[in-house]
Amino acid sequence: MMSTVEGRAPSCHRLVLPGTSPVLVQVHAQAGRTPAGLLVWAHGGSWQRGSAAEWRHATTALAARSGWTVISVDYRLAPRHRHPHAVQDVLTALAWAHGEAAGSPLAVGGDSAGGTLAACAALAARDRGLPLVAQVLAYPPFDPACASPSYHRSPFAFPQAVLLRQAWRAWRGDGGSAVDHDGTRLYSTPWDAPSLAGVAPAVLAVGRDDPVHDDVETYARRLREDGVPARIHRPPGAVHGDVLRPDSLLLHRLARALRGLVPPDHRKDLP
Repeated sequence: MMSTVEGRAPSCHRLVLPGTSPVLVQVHAQAGRTPAGLLVWAHGGSWQRGSAAEWRHATTALAARSGWTVISVDYRLAPRHRHPHAVQDVLTALAWAHGEAAGSPLAVGGDSAGGTLAACAALAARDRGLPLVAQVLAYPPFDPACASPSYHRSPFAFPQAVLLRQAWRAWRGDGGSAVDHDGTRLYSTPWDAPSLAGVAPAVLAVGRDDPVHDDVETYARRLREDGVPARIHRPPGAVHGDVLRPDSLLLHRLARALRGLVPPDHRKDLP
């Protein structure tokens, strides 16, 4: 486990956030230190598996390496809970974090299917006027058809297109978007949004041989075409699920990118 400059790993405590459906989160924060920012994180697992507890070592490491407080969301899982429930849960956590931020930077992020949720939450945040400094996404899939060439370069690469298409159907059913209680459109993939203009800048990370590689490249291109800054990190040897590796270079790159989002006069206090 990566520790901070003080030699202590961030503490972790659980909270239940009130909402239409209460949301359980794990908050990773460095005791006695003002956080560089607050990052709401959605774990991977094809929208059907995983938990904040299972991703704890990854989110703890991200908090330790970045100096940010990481709020890891136990969102509702498919197929029992289909779209838009998971996006709504991430938005509940974002609204709570915004109230706690007290002027500190606020971002949303996630890995794999959680990255898809984070990107969709970033669009809803844009439409609600909730300011985010970034969307921080590790190898998110965006195309429910899994049609791009990178899905078919290797029949053995994870995730396989046939299984990911099944996961998309289990989560989003036959529909692509929904309307929340306040009238906000909630997308199941940014592909369904008419425009990406005005959404938070993107920090993206994906391995060159990851089947979702082309989805990430296409998302970055679409963001730039709509005037949104987007940076892609392509760590050598990174695989799908890389943030769960103890020595993840991809996670280190994301942590360094988060540190770069902090105003210069605050960076001296980072671990």
